[in-house]
Amino acid sequence: MEKLTVGDLTITWLNGGVTNLDGGAMFGVVPKPLWSKKYPVNDNNQIELRTDPMLLQINKKNILIESGIGKGKLTEKQKRNFGVAGESQIEESLEELGLSVSDIDIICMTHMHFDHASGLTKWEDGKLVSVFSNAIIYTSQIEWNEMREPNIRSRNTYWEENWEPVQEQVKTFEGNIMIEDCLMMTHTGGHSDGHSIIQIERDGQKLIHMADLMPTHAHKNSLWVLAYDDYPMTSIFAKENYIPSAIHENTWFIFYHDAYYRALKWDQDGNIIDELKKE
Repeated sequence: MEKLTVGDLTITWLNGGVTNLDGGAMFGVVPKPLWSKKYPVNDNNQIELRTDPMLLQINKKNILIESGIGKGKLTEKQKRNFGVAGESQIEESLEELGLSVSDIDIICMTHMHFDHASGLTKWEDGKLVSVFSNAIIYTSQIEWNEMREPNIRSRNTYWEENWEPVQEQVKTFEGNIMIEDCLMMTHTGGHSDGHSIIQIERDGQKLIHMADLMPTHAHKNSLWVLAYDDYPMTSIFAKENYIPSAIHENTWFIFYHDAYYRALKWDQDGNIIDELKKE
């Protein structure tokens, strides 16, 4: 498991599973000859995308960002369609760290699409139950509303089995919310109407998780947005707002989906000046 230490904060990437999705969908209207120079693609036009939650230990609290693809939640057809090459091994990852799912205090969900939220629940004795039964689950109020009442487009990614067993644990916010005095969740919209990003500041150093506004390092260009985005212009505006200032402030960009980089920093010219690669 890769770890990034910033001041007294350590981020550990857990094994949340891996998918392989259509590269054209992941880069929208960007021509393949351009995006394929930035991110590897296989013969089926699929790109590898991790679904690896980040564990933060702050103020004696165990915090997860996202929850993984889950285990035993997908049908064989879904696994094939989403190119699932491995399901979640969260419990095993936590065990290596001397922790269990019951030790997780907080989960920050940037949005509740299945590839982020399936890890919140599991099948046990024929019924779905919460995986992290002691955790508060934060997501935006807009996201939570759509999760429960999806529209004709979003109902394919917002699944009842991912929210019904955990609804008593969910705490929503509007605008933004500060968690443990250093982690800020901010609603941006774009990828989904309720999508949020996460900014962390510790000992004068900064990190940002752009979530699916910038799922991989290859999505740094503000115009390179996903065909999956419900509101692509909102995604572009949010990227224009946050990415340049984060680079100017020497911020770490941290990733949930990137199969090659866990975290990196860019300089003003777009060069990578620091990095933590996926092993």
